Amino acid sequence: MRKLRLEELGRKSVDEFKQSEKIPVVVVLDNIRSMHNVGSVFRTADAFLIEAIYLCGYTPQPPHRDIHKTALGATETVHWRYYATTREAVEELRNQDYEVFAVEQVTDSIPLNQLYQEPNEKIALIFGNEVNGVDAAVLPMCKGSIEIPQFGMKHSLNVSIAAGIVLWELVRKKI
Repeated sequence: MRKLRLEELGRKSVDEFKQSEKIPVVVVLDNIRSMHNVGSVFRTADAFLIEAIYLCGYTPQPPHRDIHKTALGATETVHWRYYATTREAVEELRNQDYEVFAVEQVTDSIPLNQLYQEPNEKIALIFGNEVNGVDAAVLPMCKGSIEIPQFGMKHSLNVSIAAGIVLWELVRKKI
């Protein structure tokens, strides 16, 4: 076993990334406070060829050195848009035939491992604020809520970790 050299990783250039067919998933960040969390989600979205990230409310936006520090250039590859409110972003996504899901612990949530999707179904995932989660006013606009099964004493994950888990599970099912 040996570590692979950068040249062996098959990395795409910025142009190759932008021209690549994307996984039909949009990540919606609902009032995320931490620039490091935002940067981490950008990096994960790049890794999985996610279609876009929508930054909502007071979620920080690129360019910013603290986002860039974690994103490591992914703000240049992943398409992103800003919306003053998460409701605006969700309305637009619904109008474009995305199935919108919150990633939140609510009654009747769908365990991530039980989520079924059609192969080419477009999906949008709302990840909420680090303290308050997804805005309760946005929940009725969603088709449902996805919950990551957890078994320990703490039933909460950092938003960037939750995004990584959920995105990998969705991408894994699509590839």
